[in-house]
Amino acid sequence: MPSLPDVMTPDAALAAAAASHPAPEAPHDAALAPARAALFEFLTRMGDTTLVLGHRLSEWCGHGPVLEEDIGVANIALDLIGQTQFWLGLAGEIEGKGRSADDLAFLRDVWEFRNVLLVELPNGDFGQTIMRQFLFDAWHVAMLRALTASSEPRVAEIAVKAIKEAHYHLEKSADLVVRLGDGTAESHRRMQAALDLLWPYAGEFFLSDATDAVLAEAGIAPDPASLRSAFDATVRPVLDEATLAVPASPFAQKGGRRGIHTEHLGRMLAEMQFLQRAYPGATW
Repeated sequence: MPSLPDVMTPDAALAAAAASHPAPEAPHDAALAPARAALFEFLTRMGDTTLVLGHRLSEWCGHGPVLEEDIGVANIALDLIGQTQFWLGLAGEIEGKGRSADDLAFLRDVWEFRNVLLVELPNGDFGQTIMRQFLFDAWHVAMLRALTASSEPRVAEIAVKAIKEAHYHLEKSADLVVRLGDGTAESHRRMQAALDLLWPYAGEFFLSDATDAVLAEAGIAPDPASLRSAFDATVRPVLDEATLAVPASPFAQKGGRRGIHTEHLGRMLAEMQFLQRAYPGATW
């Protein structure tokens, strides 16, 4: 099995090592090859993030604290898996190797995934799941809003569809953060502990690399760092209302967008991909 990149390797070397899926170069379109490769990378980052979070949320099905939230979380999971179909489906088309969304979801190994680390973390208690969802939703809405103006029409079309669902997800998760944060002493303690744990992982949403620079220059996607102000404008008032303190540390956990993951993702994929790996090509 190939070894994973050393987490101490400088970012430039990691970026080079992670470029494992360059898009094919068209015979008379060599100048567009870098943009196509960057677009494929971006699409897998978006699709892998929604896929992994959708699967994590699906793990709550039948285990929610109350029936209403059990169903609500399951519905959000379905929305995210539906968005994954669009992102990874377009990624397969851009790659030009005949891989479908299902192929990309079920037949890649852990180091080929480009999701942020936040979404692969175990669910923890319900408060931790909701806090993770809220931080994701605040970023997701900001990203999708920017992507609706993408110079790539198909990216803009996906964003226009997905942002309607993302607004609802954000409204729901923000409401639960306030209710639990400003609830009982026990619920407040759990929500603050969840925020303290997850806040450093949210920083990965706003880290930029060479791929982001190519996409921003082409007008396909925004520079991730440019989304931070919108994220803060959404998150901080909600946390204030929830009587939760934002952790002071500016440190950001990173690596997922370059294929460097926690041990949790490998275990999750072993379960998620088992049927397709055990019975290649099986269909319902």
